[in-house]
Amino acid sequence: MYQWRKFEFFEEKLGGGKCKIPDDITGKIECCSSGRGKLVIGCDDGTVSLLDRGLNFNFGFQAHSSSVLFLQQLKVKRKFKSQRNFLVSIGEDEQISPQQSGMCLKGDIARERITRFKLQVDSGNSPVTGLGFRLDGQALLLFAITPNSVSLFSMQNQPPRRQILDQIGCSVNSVAMSDRSELIIGRPEAVYFYEVDGRGPCWAFEGEKKFLGWFRGYLLCVIADQRNGKNTFNIYDLKNRLIAHSLVVKEVSHMLCEWGNIILIMTDKSALCIGEKDMESKLDMLFKKNLYTVAINLVQTQQADAAATAEVLRKYGDHLYSKQDYDEAMAQYINTIGHLEPSYVIQKFLDAQRIYNLTNYLENLHEKGLASKDHTTLLLNCYTKLKDVEKLNVFIKSEDGVGEHKFDVETAIRVCRAANYHEHAMYVAKKAGRHEWYLKILLEDLGRYDEALQYISSLEPSQAGVTVKEYGKILIEHKPGETIDILMRLCTEDADLPRSGTSNGSYLSMLPSPVDFLNIFIHHPQSLMDFLEKYVDKVKDSPAQVEIHNTLLELYLSIDLDFPSISQANNGINFNLKERAAAPTMSRAVSNGKLIIDGKNSNIEKDTLERREKGLLLLKSAWPSDLEHPLYDVDLAIILCEMNAFKEGLLYLYEKMKLYKEVIACYMQAHDHEGLIACCKRLGDSGKGGDATLWADLLKYFGELGEDCSKEVKEVLTYIERDDILPPIIVLQTLSRNPCLTLSVIKDYIARKLEQESKLIEEDRRAIEKYQEDTLTMRKEIQDLRTNARIFQLSKCTTCTFTLDLPAVHFMCMHSFHQRCLGDNEKECPECAPEYRSVMEMKRSLEQNSKDQDRFFQQVKSSKDGFSVIAEYFGKGVISKTSNGPAGTIRSGSTSSGSDF
Repeated sequence: MYQWRKFEFFEEKLGGGKCKIPDDITGKIECCSSGRGKLVIGCDDGTVSLLDRGLNFNFGFQAHSSSVLFLQQLKVKRKFKSQRNFLVSIGEDEQISPQQSGMCLKGDIARERITRFKLQVDSGNSPVTGLGFRLDGQALLLFAITPNSVSLFSMQNQPPRRQILDQIGCSVNSVAMSDRSELIIGRPEAVYFYEVDGRGPCWAFEGEKKFLGWFRGYLLCVIADQRNGKNTFNIYDLKNRLIAHSLVVKEVSHMLCEWGNIILIMTDKSALCIGEKDMESKLDMLFKKNLYTVAINLVQTQQADAAATAEVLRKYGDHLYSKQDYDEAMAQYINTIGHLEPSYVIQKFLDAQRIYNLTNYLENLHEKGLASKDHTTLLLNCYTKLKDVEKLNVFIKSEDGVGEHKFDVETAIRVCRAANYHEHAMYVAKKAGRHEWYLKILLEDLGRYDEALQYISSLEPSQAGVTVKEYGKILIEHKPGETIDILMRLCTEDADLPRSGTSNGSYLSMLPSPVDFLNIFIHHPQSLMDFLEKYVDKVKDSPAQVEIHNTLLELYLSIDLDFPSISQANNGINFNLKERAAAPTMSRAVSNGKLIIDGKNSNIEKDTLERREKGLLLLKSAWPSDLEHPLYDVDLAIILCEMNAFKEGLLYLYEKMKLYKEVIACYMQAHDHEGLIACCKRLGDSGKGGDATLWADLLKYFGELGEDCSKEVKEVLTYIERDDILPPIIVLQTLSRNPCLTLSVIKDYIARKLEQESKLIEEDRRAIEKYQEDTLTMRKEIQDLRTNARIFQLSKCTTCTFTLDLPAVHFMCMHSFHQRCLGDNEKECPECAPEYRSVMEMKRSLEQNSKDQDRFFQQVKSSKDGFSVIAEYFGKGVISKTSNGPAGTIRSGSTSSGSDF
């Protein structure tokens, strides 16, 4: 024990620690008690005095007639009331005969509900030198000590059951109870601790133990040294095996603990107050002596907060680091994790190039879940530099399933990948469900394309679609067929979607569209064409069929099969038709509507022609006759055909859209006269719904051609003459613009037209003469009706054919009727009325139609001879400046007679 270090963790209080019991207390102090902020002193004159914190006398009272033997402050709880303080005293009021056994009271002393019973402590006459209570669960136990024995009584039993713990006891004041309810007994050779089952540990402190006490985990002991006759007051820290304070004192009569201080009362009524120093002061004292282990033990045993403990550990670590004891220093720094900033430690060991120690620290940092991304990066770099694959496996492939929470996944993947630990990076990526990283390593670093495709196939459809969009370019480049198979499964099959109860269209709308994957084919249009062809072959009613057909058309019609696509503007691809048409990768030209490729590679030419055949087939198949609009963008299709000089496609589209003039314009542009005339024969037949004016456009083309085209002109004139499309004067004016044509080309045509015109003129002359004669006859008849009488000679009724008798009615049309046969209708001839009404109805209809200008102009436009239509309108009196009223009935009335003719 003499080797224990001594420290001054306590200091004297209250004016240097030395003070005096007030003079108001005149008797000899026999007993003391403390608690509730007071000191209670009992004297041999029977008085009890109370002192405050400054050991000042507050008040006193006469408790007994003679000496006060024992004092104890009690704290009693009452139901529904606050705590009340009680002071229990035992003193001499009259002479009591000595007893061999102790007299005990049990019950509620405050209410005087007590039970008296005796405890047989010792068989001899030994007095009781100390008592101590202990609660063991619900059982109340009582330690009783005499100079000859240590006993334990179980107070639950009646009478209390005694258990002898030791056959040796101790003297008065050498008994105390620890904060863990251990019985402490001091004997000259040592200090013993007792539990309920007997003697426990002992501490060999030599000397007579005059007083024992317990204060905040410290053992208090006043020891008398028989060699020099001095008394020493020691405060022992048993856990840390040190003497926290040591002081030579006078003769001590009492030892108390109150106000956080230790109070020693001497026999001369002087007092010594000793208080514990604060933790900071104690640590400073230890730090100055470099006693860091003691400081650590001290803060741990005194249950200091974690931050204070960490600060002590840090200082100890710094001390060891300065001595280049890096291993021990790191051991201390590891214990500061969670309180000390990790960069403080990391920087030290980076500078010292102590990678093993740094790795140890970073591992512990991750174990406690306090590592950042940078810490993960640093730890993995340490593993890779040390080439410690075993530790890397433990860190990455932790089998307890907690590994993913110890580090940042993305950081671990990136570092392992950079250090060429691809398998580890892939393991982390797969375990964390980071499919994009897993595939990135497989494809970009390892080139294991088959494995990547297998992995994609194992994913959920939505995840597989995302990964294919991101890495499809690489897969298409190296494994086009397998990638297309995966895309077909994604776009046409999905086991997770409930198919029952849904229409095919709605089911397809829930699947990914091929349009979503066009960007992965940006440099591989041939593979895109294969993919879309397979899709179109399998899916006939895709919601995206217009976009798909647009893309396929471009692929089919493109000469060089180059991208970017011009049909997918919504995919962020820039279109520039002019630049693309002006700068192809393979030279091209058009001759007589046919494509010529300047390259020597016949395979390219063959492929181009095959694709154009597919393109024309697509143009036709995607525009069935029952649809008004095709399943592709017509404007885009026209642009593609024009850009790539695909005449067949243009002709089909123009003809399908009934743009016949554009159709013949294509032949004109290609200088294909044979095809031009054949096209006009097919499209210019008005009897079959064609446009006869195409022949006029064709004649105009040959008239402006500037070369000899006599044969073609003669053929065109045949159809113009047959359908009487143009008057001869227009034909002559049109053909006169071509200096290469002679009169012989149109001589026969003109001769025939003159002959026809002559015949028509003669017919018209004869018709005019006839109309003139008829008109003259009518005028004479009208004049005769107006000026001369009419003689009616009919003898029979026109209606009933019986002999005409009176009364009779005669009409100017020379029809006669019985009046009874006419009935109520006497004003018009029944025989002539229908014809008259028909003529009048026709006139009214013509007058009404004359107001319909659209119909008039439509008839003029659609007629072979518009002039004849206008003449007809004039002839019927429809077109005139003034409106004539309807003609009157051609009769002057009717005549009735009552006599014979």
